Amino acid sequence: MIQAETLELLEWHRLCQHLSTFAATKLGAVIARDLRIPDSQDESEYLLAQTKEVYELESRLTTGLIFEGIQDIGDFLARAELQGVLAGEELLAIATTLAGARNLRRIIDNQPDVPILSELVADLRTYPELEQEIHRCIDERGQVTDRASQKLADIRTEVRKIRNQITQKLQNILQAKAGAVQEQIITQRGDRYVIPVKAPQKDAIPGIVHDTSTSGATLYIEPNSIVPLGNQLRQLVKREQAEEEAIRRVLTEQVAAVKLDLERLLAIVTSLDLATAKARYSLWLQANPPHFINREANESITLRQLRHPLLVWQQQHEQGQAVIPVDLLIQPQIRVVTITGPNTGGKTVTLKTLGLAALMAKVGLFVPAREPVELPWFDQILADIGDEQSLQQSLSTFSGHIRRISRILDALGTGDTESEENISPSPPLPLPPSSLVLLDEVGAGTDPAEGSALAIALLRYLSEHAQLTMATTHFGELKALKYQDERFENASVEFDEATLSPTYRLLWGIPGRSNALAIARRLGLKPEVVEAAKSNLGGATDEVNQVIAGLEAQRRHQETKAAQAQDLLQQAERLYKQVTEKATALQERERDLRASQEIAVQQAIAQAKNEIAKVIRRLQQGTPTAQDAQQATNALNQITEKFIPQPPPKPKQGYVPKVGDRIRIPKLGQTAEVLTAPDEDGELTVRFGIMKMTVKLEDVESLDGKKAEPVIKEHKSKGESRVVETPAPATAPAIRTSQNTVDLRGRRVPDAEMILDKAISEATGPIWIIHGHGTGKLRQGVHAFLKQHPRVSRYEAAEQSDGGTGVTVAYVE
Repeated sequence: MIQAETLELLEWHRLCQHLSTFAATKLGAVIARDLRIPDSQDESEYLLAQTKEVYELESRLTTGLIFEGIQDIGDFLARAELQGVLAGEELLAIATTLAGARNLRRIIDNQPDVPILSELVADLRTYPELEQEIHRCIDERGQVTDRASQKLADIRTEVRKIRNQITQKLQNILQAKAGAVQEQIITQRGDRYVIPVKAPQKDAIPGIVHDTSTSGATLYIEPNSIVPLGNQLRQLVKREQAEEEAIRRVLTEQVAAVKLDLERLLAIVTSLDLATAKARYSLWLQANPPHFINREANESITLRQLRHPLLVWQQQHEQGQAVIPVDLLIQPQIRVVTITGPNTGGKTVTLKTLGLAALMAKVGLFVPAREPVELPWFDQILADIGDEQSLQQSLSTFSGHIRRISRILDALGTGDTESEENISPSPPLPLPPSSLVLLDEVGAGTDPAEGSALAIALLRYLSEHAQLTMATTHFGELKALKYQDERFENASVEFDEATLSPTYRLLWGIPGRSNALAIARRLGLKPEVVEAAKSNLGGATDEVNQVIAGLEAQRRHQETKAAQAQDLLQQAERLYKQVTEKATALQERERDLRASQEIAVQQAIAQAKNEIAKVIRRLQQGTPTAQDAQQATNALNQITEKFIPQPPPKPKQGYVPKVGDRIRIPKLGQTAEVLTAPDEDGELTVRFGIMKMTVKLEDVESLDGKKAEPVIKEHKSKGESRVVETPAPATAPAIRTSQNTVDLRGRRVPDAEMILDKAISEATGPIWIIHGHGTGKLRQGVHAFLKQHPRVSRYEAAEQSDGGTGVTVAYVE
């Protein structure tokens, strides 16, 4: 009962009504309006998988899934099973439903990566032979066709013949007795053909009177000459109707024979329609798929920019106000959140938004919040929202709330709990059953002191028996629970004193402060009355309000700083993008220049070859003489000077000490004799006085002050060619940005691998992977994936300033 009340309080039926407008079939709309809440997380996961696949499928298809022709044939199938004869329109509806279901299965079978939908339609039997037989026997108007049977065709041929005879005879009578006829028309009364005759002239056309006009001036007479033909026509029509019924009976029996398969087909198609409606509604809401978390695994509830779906609908369709989103970020140890603040500030809307988000996730809908959307699967969602005052039941507001809260506690069940004295906030307690409890104005409607005491006791009880409780209150005593028990958290709705209006923003960690006196002063209440009220409150309350005001100011300061930091980050990213673009442009310019230089060299070579060929041809003409050879040599020298650049001047040879040379060692202030030439490491042995020592080449100079040339260390390859080691060019340091940072916190390893593989495929440099510490399973999975990835050359923990061991830097080739 209390869960049904909760759905009513959260206005779940309105959301279902909105969802039904996205259904394509009548039966899908009916199911959507009475949406069933799943009993297990596995069922919710399955429904979410259906919605995701339809969402992705519709994004790929130009027209989306098409449900044309599908109708609610459930009643027709039931009547067929009871041996009733279906009408032509009903049989036609069954045929179009079979065709529509086959078209749906064809669309899904032709699409990759939709395993859930493929499995759903795998057993779909559409009986094309039954559909063809129905269309052969029933036309688009639902009438039995002549081709349904030869007997029916013969009967209808005879019927047309008799009708033609009747019509011809009546036409002759109308022409012959024109004076007695009221109007030159042939009409019908019942199944008999008649002509309108003037009442005074009835004897002129003897026959049977079947009807009279309202004024009595006209009689509708069937002439005696066509009565036998009319009787014959009536008999033929009855035979025609009997034959049509026999044909429809045969078709109905064929439908009844496959009733179970057709019922399953209808259920599958309705499931597809419902999943499609969920996907289309989620797309319209700009919602994102939720991920069910396990708070025992130290996972937090994350609902950023969460919007109330009914308010979104109201804004779009009823010209409502813009929807202000809220952020719900609840740590795993938090069991109770108390929301304080002024009336009309959005406290109750926040409760309803969270409740609807949890229900939407359970039924397979996306949640209107920014990714990632992470929340637990609650087996119960219980709410006490609104005024329960009832004159008929003699219930006050307080009594109504208590009765509903009692039903909530009964639904939670009673378990053995520790006494309050044994409750310790330090060690983590085992999580209670997965229930979400939403309480609006807990403890209100009675004496403030008693109401506050009752609210504190109730919230402490719920911290033991519900996984999460969110309660709104005006009691200041509830704000202090956070500082006594780590399972409690404060939040408040922001209030702008300058405009005397709420901002509808939810502030976490800061309790709301009283604004009644400030509002009263700004609304013109006498200052002496406000001051008297302040004195009655006492200094302690004023001090608390000052502390809260200081916290709010500090929070605003931090938000300003965060916004400035975000601006700086965006500027850095823009600069990084500009530098990257300029570097790319320089590289392209260098490639173009190199290509143009290569073209110029090729052209110069071709020109030189042509000129050399001319010299050779001149030598080949006639008998070459020594003078001709000299002229050819001079020409080749000119060509060489023209096309071959002069080598750069050789660098001046530096001073190299030899054995026996006298050198100076400035560091020691000594002169010495060289005993051995410098080796490959640039070291040589010298002697001064009776001492011998080894010194570096850069530490010595000649007696006239020439510095020694440093030795370039060489080694030889296998082919004995000299290879000079030169330092590698310095690479530009990698800069971390939002584009090369991947946040995997809260993800499962398979999901993380998919996201990581996509990030690596798009990366052009190192990427920073945020996985956190947690249990270490995600970090192990990430490292194992990086180790086997062909594009990852190495990975390492990030700098301490970038997250340390909670972040891994992967270098992508």
